[in-house]
Amino acid sequence: MAKIRHETLGLTDEQAIDIYKHMLLARKLDERMLLLNRAGKIPFAISCQGQEASQVGASFALNREEDYVAPYYRDMGVVLAFGMTAKELMLSAFAKAEDPNSGGRQMPSHFGQKKRRILSQSSPVTTQLPHAVGIALAAKMEKKDFASFVTLGEGSSNQGDFHEGLNFAGVHKLPVITMVENNKYAISVPVEKQIASANVSDRAQSYGMPGVTVDGNDPLAVFEEVQKARERAANGEGPTLIEAISYRFKAHSSDDDDSQYRESAEVEEAKKKDAIFSYAAYLKEAGIMTEEMEEEILTDIAETVNEATDYAESAAYPEPESALKYVYEE
Repeated sequence: MAKIRHETLGLTDEQAIDIYKHMLLARKLDERMLLLNRAGKIPFAISCQGQEASQVGASFALNREEDYVAPYYRDMGVVLAFGMTAKELMLSAFAKAEDPNSGGRQMPSHFGQKKRRILSQSSPVTTQLPHAVGIALAAKMEKKDFASFVTLGEGSSNQGDFHEGLNFAGVHKLPVITMVENNKYAISVPVEKQIASANVSDRAQSYGMPGVTVDGNDPLAVFEEVQKARERAANGEGPTLIEAISYRFKAHSSDDDDSQYRESAEVEEAKKKDAIFSYAAYLKEAGIMTEEMEEEILTDIAETVNEATDYAESAAYPEPESALKYVYEE
């Protein structure tokens, strides 16, 4: 009997279902955070909806026990796959003292957790790319078998840090994988007004590395390309640029009105390719997930999101004087 698709990529049935669970948890957490923001309970939310397949598919192709990740602000799927919990992400959204990213100091979705090798990010976009390249340089200098993985939006691929980071990585053949999550909009600017080349991945050639464009709504397609890139990194063959094409279902952030720059019909058309549904359909067609299992997963995730929300909402805020910590040497 011929192998089904996830098996040909080396994924077990359990791993294929686990990808779905992580995608769905990211979606349900995101939906809850947007509701909490509208209810005035959290100050800010920035949505990953429409990009979960790229984020989770890529993460599963990495060594999540050893590799480092430099995510961008929309990457809830990545940090969940690297081990952050729903409770930790909710603590960050509510800016509570237990927030592992910053102790309630930083905006939500500015991830960072040393024990899970998630690099802290700063608010200016694209700054995470040279950081990831630096981690890859350390791997090469110390002759250690880990890679770094960095994500960014296609708007960020037009910043100076993108050029400097990838140029350096290419020259020194560093084990860094760069994934551009092309969701078609840099806040309000559509991709055709951002980039003159057909694809962001076309730029890879000038940095001396392979570049590939992949369907970001297909977690297995993204997994396959990141898996190849990780093998190249392990073999000392240097960096890879991957462009995952998807679509941002929600406004840029909770402070943005996307009706000012795109038609609702365009958004609804994009939602027809929602990976949450198409990947669930694949799992059922492959005979590894039943309707009953799907319902069970939905119920479990709803409970997880409810528990995380309740815990974070009732958790303590940081002491006001703690704002002075970590500023000067004590």
